[in-house]
Amino acid sequence: ERNDGELAVQVVARDTEVNRLELGLDEACRDMLVQRQPAAGDLRLVFAVIKVVMDIERMGDLAKRVAKAALKSAGTPQQRFGGAIASLGASVLSLSDKALAAFVAFDGVAAAAIKQEDRAIDEQCKEITAELQLFIAAQPGSTGGALQLIWAARSLERFGDHAKNVAEHIFYAVYGKEIRHMSDEERAQWLTVD
Repeated sequence: ERNDGELAVQVVARDTEVNRLELGLDEACRDMLVQRQPAAGDLRLVFAVIKVVMDIERMGDLAKRVAKAALKSAGTPQQRFGGAIASLGASVLSLSDKALAAFVAFDGVAAAAIKQEDRAIDEQCKEITAELQLFIAAQPGSTGGALQLIWAARSLERFGDHAKNVAEHIFYAVYGKEIRHMSDEERAQWLTVD
């Protein structure tokens, strides 16, 4: 958003910390499984946490990818499309915040509502990609930078997918039902659960 190379370098460097935290949480979950031998809802929660941790670690990898793309995309494409990428990023961060809030609150209804927002993010990414493809056709000399922005947009879209996964894991932990393959009608029923 700010074309801040120093910040991009910091994001790349912090990925190591995210990886370290993932390993620690994996170990804590394994220890809990062995020592406490949880059953039913508690076991679902431990499995959900394991999956959530994997998705969050992957989000860290994608943030690193976006930062690297920012470092490589300086120039005309970034000036012209930076606002669209920033808007996509804001949508993704909002979705991620909601998914993590559903996790913290153990709120399955809030988790069920997240899929629609992910669909909107998918559409934003498609629009940005289509515009960048037209830009490449019109200005082939800017192909390298434009491709980096496409890569960044797709990474942000995948980041949103992982946030949606977090919500799906929480829904499973709360209700013991898989929401991943529910129809929109089935999902809508869960949005009215008290």
